Amino acid sequence: MSIATNFTSILNKDWEINFLQCYPNGFLKYTDLCNILQLTAGVHAEMGGISFSDMQHHHQAWVLSRMRVEVKRLPKWRDVVTVKTWINSLENSRSIRCLEMYIGDEKIIGCETFWAVFNTKTRRPESLALKHEHFEKYPNDKATEVQFSKIDINMTKEALAEKVVLLSDLDIVNHANSVKYLEWCLDYVRPTLLLHQSLESFEMNYLKEVSLNETILIEKGNSKNPMTFTVSSNNKICFALQLNLK
Repeated sequence: MSIATNFTSILNKDWEINFLQCYPNGFLKYTDLCNILQLTAGVHAEMGGISFSDMQHHHQAWVLSRMRVEVKRLPKWRDVVTVKTWINSLENSRSIRCLEMYIGDEKIIGCETFWAVFNTKTRRPESLALKHEHFEKYPNDKATEVQFSKIDINMTKEALAEKVVLLSDLDIVNHANSVKYLEWCLDYVRPTLLLHQSLESFEMNYLKEVSLNETILIEKGNSKNPMTFTVSSNNKICFALQLNLK
C-alpha cells in the first residue's frame, strides 16, 4: 500500500471528451459518462493506496452496489471536463463516494455511488483490510439532490431480449462490468430520448454478479416515467435501472 505524494482527500481530475465516447450528435454517451466517473474514482483510490492492485494483496476489490446520476446537460466532443470526487463515508465493507462533473465553474453532473468490498476468491463481501484514515470523510457534502435508493422491481414487465455474457463484457474482477448492464438496457430505449438528452437522472442497483457464458434476460417495466429495466439470470434479478425523464 503506497500513498501518492500529491494525494489529497478531494481530487479534481480533467478529462477531454473524445469522439469515440460520443453519440452521433457529438454529445457524450451516458455509458461513457459512467466510465469517466468510475475511472476518476479509480484514480483517487490509486493515489490513496486503496486501489484494486493494493486490495488484491488481500484478495479484495471494490464493487459497485448502487449509483445515481443527475444530469443537467451532457458535455460534447472536445469539451474538457473536470470531475471532482470525495468519500462521503467508509465503514467496514461499505463506502459512499460522491462525484461532480464541471465545465469551467458550471456543475453539469452530480453522482452518488455506493461501493462494497468484495473478496475475489470467496465472492462475498467483507471488511476492508487496508487502512483508510488518511482519507478525510465528508459526511455532510452531497453531490446529488436526491440520495440513491432501492429501485422498485415488483412491477409488470415485458421481456425484451436474451443475451449470453461474452468475454468483452467482463472486467478485471472477472464479472460483467457495471457499465455493461447500463449499455444492455439503453440499447432498448428509443434513440431520440438519449440523443435529445431527455434523462433528468438515472439510478442503478447491482444485486448479483453475472459471469462469462451466463444467459441473461433483459426486461422492461410497464411505466413510461420513470422507466424501469431489469437484468435477470436463472430467474433472479441481478440489476435494476430506473430512468427519470424530464
